[in-house]
Amino acid sequence: MIVITGATGRLGGAVVERLLDRVPAAEVGVAVRDASRATHLADRGVRVREADFAAPETLPHAFDGATQVLVVSGPADAELHRPVLRAAVAAGAERVLYTSHQAADPASAFAATVEHARTERDLAEAGVAYTALRNGYYAVSAIQLMGQALTSGRLVLPEDGPASWTAHADLADAAVVALTGPGRLDGVTPPLTGPELLDFEQLAAIASEVTGREIEYVRVPDDEWLAGARASGMTEELSRFFLGIFVAARRGEFAVLDPTLEQLVGRRPATFRDVLASTLDAAPRPAGRG
Repeated sequence: MIVITGATGRLGGAVVERLLDRVPAAEVGVAVRDASRATHLADRGVRVREADFAAPETLPHAFDGATQVLVVSGPADAELHRPVLRAAVAAGAERVLYTSHQAADPASAFAATVEHARTERDLAEAGVAYTALRNGYYAVSAIQLMGQALTSGRLVLPEDGPASWTAHADLADAAVVALTGPGRLDGVTPPLTGPELLDFEQLAAIASEVTGREIEYVRVPDDEWLAGARASGMTEELSRFFLGIFVAARRGEFAVLDPTLEQLVGRRPATFRDVLASTLDAAPRPAGRG
């Protein structure tokens, strides 16, 4: 029994779909906060049980009988994930996997990658075989950070640096390789990255080409960006969290390319351009008038 958390999310859902191509549905379980959102999996024979990371008492039942558990990270918070790792081990899982980040480092300028590093440490101390999947920075995160610029045509951001933006689909395939090939990716994996390094100025140029709309890139000082974020309604805490992404990027924390992902999935990983194009294609279109 392989149990996957977050199976109604973007990454967890993709992992389950790909896993079902490799193993019988009766050997797959999912732990989700709302079982009603996983009826499409239950109908295919997948075991669906409700679990909430913030409610540790829900975890033993969700993990019962698991030989492997893939913990798809929620908000990067080691305190939140620690009881999840413990519950998986207590339920008898012989191996626990966790979706970490390519830049996981206790000295990172980005709070999320500090937390991923803490969870990797907890994972290593859990007492069972483990895999920390050091996923490349999600390409959809860059699209989200671009936000309204895709329609307004003006992208205003602090100074950044290059990152290897990576597609969820490729990372889902890598996770399935790890789940179906015990021992192949034991411990902390190399960075599982996309095929190119791009900063936001380059992303804006690509977005201009993909959308057919000129998107101007404007670099501003950190304080000016923070003031603008607060003026738009973002809290001080959240604005500084996001600023940490740009500080870490310009320190080179995300400027890593590695061939491991390509080797695992057997193809060139998708580019940012690929992900942006597919995201825009999938976006709802405004209703026509008249």
